[in-house]
Amino acid sequence: MKYDVIVIGGGPSGLMAAIGAAENDANVLLIDKGNKLGRKLAISGGGRCNVTNRLPVDEIIKHIPGNGRFLYSAFSIFSNEDIIHFFEKLGIQLKEEDHGRMFPVTDKAQSVVDALLTRLAQLNVEIKTNSPVKDVQFNSEHGHTVELVTGTHCHADSIVIAVGGKSVPHTGSTGDGYAWAEKAGHTITELFPTEVPLTSSEPFIKEKALQGLSLREIALSVLNPKGKAIITHQMDMIFTHIGISGPAVLRCSQFVVKAMKKWDLKEVTMSIDALPHKKEEQLFQEMMKMIKDEPKKSIKNIIKGIVPERYLLFLLEKNDIDPSAQGGTISHEKIRGIVKELKSFQFKVDGTLPLDKAFVTGGGVSVKEIEPQTMASKFMPGLYFCGEILDIHGYTGGYNITSALVTGRLAGTNAAL
Repeated sequence: MKYDVIVIGGGPSGLMAAIGAAENDANVLLIDKGNKLGRKLAISGGGRCNVTNRLPVDEIIKHIPGNGRFLYSAFSIFSNEDIIHFFEKLGIQLKEEDHGRMFPVTDKAQSVVDALLTRLAQLNVEIKTNSPVKDVQFNSEHGHTVELVTGTHCHADSIVIAVGGKSVPHTGSTGDGYAWAEKAGHTITELFPTEVPLTSSEPFIKEKALQGLSLREIALSVLNPKGKAIITHQMDMIFTHIGISGPAVLRCSQFVVKAMKKWDLKEVTMSIDALPHKKEEQLFQEMMKMIKDEPKKSIKNIIKGIVPERYLLFLLEKNDIDPSAQGGTISHEKIRGIVKELKSFQFKVDGTLPLDKAFVTGGGVSVKEIEPQTMASKFMPGLYFCGEILDIHGYTGGYNITSALVTGRLAGTNAAL
């Protein structure tokens, strides 16, 4: 069977590539090994599907720390605003939430998936689900061949590889595409988990002293061996039975992985500023005034409410302060100690959960080997890559899907041309 374009992978980038190719009059085959298309889209954004982000392009690229700059050319051709128009044309009304995140008004990811499937049907894209690919054979002169596990051979002038990375494997992302990319001469940069919870062997973690405790709008930093912050994210976090998780932690996770590698570390120091809106000296003076006003009250009751009680009691104990001691009996030095901990509680993390537990795969097909305006392989004519198989990774918040949809659009359109 001969096609103009074969797209392998039915995730966000593969669906977009198939639509982009078919809209340019190509005869398209879309192959997926799973039983249904768009599985990752259907669970994204907590099942609501954060389809893109409405921040300016420069801001979006800042939120894609893994080779986001590679996408400047792509955004000049098909941007996040184009994604919004694309979905609205398909009848999906979008709404903007915090930090520019765009969701369908229905709050149902399935409505986004259904709209894409309807568009594929309108464009007469042939779809093969439950069709694992055994091998891809490249031939720049006579066209490429995709061999299915069933023994079926499908031929095309152009092939788009959109099979994702190795994260969230139950949606079908099991890293199949890396071997095909290498076969075509491409380099796969080292794979690592990003947007992933962190693990720690600190006694307070092992004793589950803070397990289940959430801290809101704290500033979490990853420190280098000299104690300077490599990155800081001000968001929420939660202590778990094996370490830490939550939005701030997920965003810091790739910097922990990179620091361990760069300095050959077994552990990396993290720092929590529980009150990022206050300077240390200001906080000390405020606390001293509260104690002066009610010196006979217990220290716990004088300063309660500034952070969750469990966290406050934990820090008081850590600084050898009896929570029931009268505020007026506690030395200035001890008060300075607790203020310091509130502004910079430091502890060590020793790694992350494995790649299959991560939201996003770091590493992949080297972007140095891809044409930034077309997503074409620089080595193999008629071969295109898009989505998470590329070495591009962003924070959660619509940035990875934006990258997948933009690269998918370019790959599909150019594969057809």
